[in-house]
Amino acid sequence: MERWRSGGSESPGIDPRNTRATRWPRVTRFRDRAHAGRLLGERLRACADRPDVIVLGLPRGGVPVAFEVAKRLRVPLDVFVVRKLGVPGHEELAMGAIASGGVRMLNEDVVAMARVSERDVETVTLREEHELARRERAYRGDRSSPDVAGRTVILVDDGLATGATMRAAAAGVRRLDAAAVVVAVPAAAADTCELFAHEADEVVCLTTPEPFHAVGLWYEDFSATTDDEVRALLEEARGWGRRAQAV
Repeated sequence: MERWRSGGSESPGIDPRNTRATRWPRVTRFRDRAHAGRLLGERLRACADRPDVIVLGLPRGGVPVAFEVAKRLRVPLDVFVVRKLGVPGHEELAMGAIASGGVRMLNEDVVAMARVSERDVETVTLREEHELARRERAYRGDRSSPDVAGRTVILVDDGLATGATMRAAAAGVRRLDAAAVVVAVPAAAADTCELFAHEADEVVCLTTPEPFHAVGLWYEDFSATTDDEVRALLEEARGWGRRAQAV
């Protein structure tokens, strides 16, 4: 398990010369996740057609974005399942996250502020582990997880607020020996992007509006993504690979 503290003098800073975090002034709101994904894919076009690159979407909402990115780059698409650990009674507030591969990260500041007991942390973790396993089965069936060892992994979500789930995802793919980790999102809180300076090799944020408040505010259509939609997008993406092999 990994732990972090938010804010304060220990928070890493991002050197803007070494990242792709940027603002797109003509895009104040994205039409939907697909629109955001197409724009994000264009921003990542330097990764197109690279055999070492794989795009992993964070279910559920990150998958429609990741689908468009992978389609634009002509690279494989899969999912990396992550579950937020919500504060009991205030589940929208993340006190940490878990990810595929047994990764768990806790934000000690939030745990202390909310006075969450160790027993409650374990209870929430167990519940989310069951949901993580369910989603793994639902999205992949009998397929094995993708081999990311030695590859450049582009982790995609529909946005970053606290960054708890993305942080767990980055730690998870690092544990699987990814050669490089790129965090890519359409919209994010600026201070959250800064927190990834030492946790990803590159951070791509199309827009970092202030004040940020919530991811959904920056989409005209932020309808919930369903398990069926995730499965359909993954199946369509697998079709790209099958057609490419047939050529």
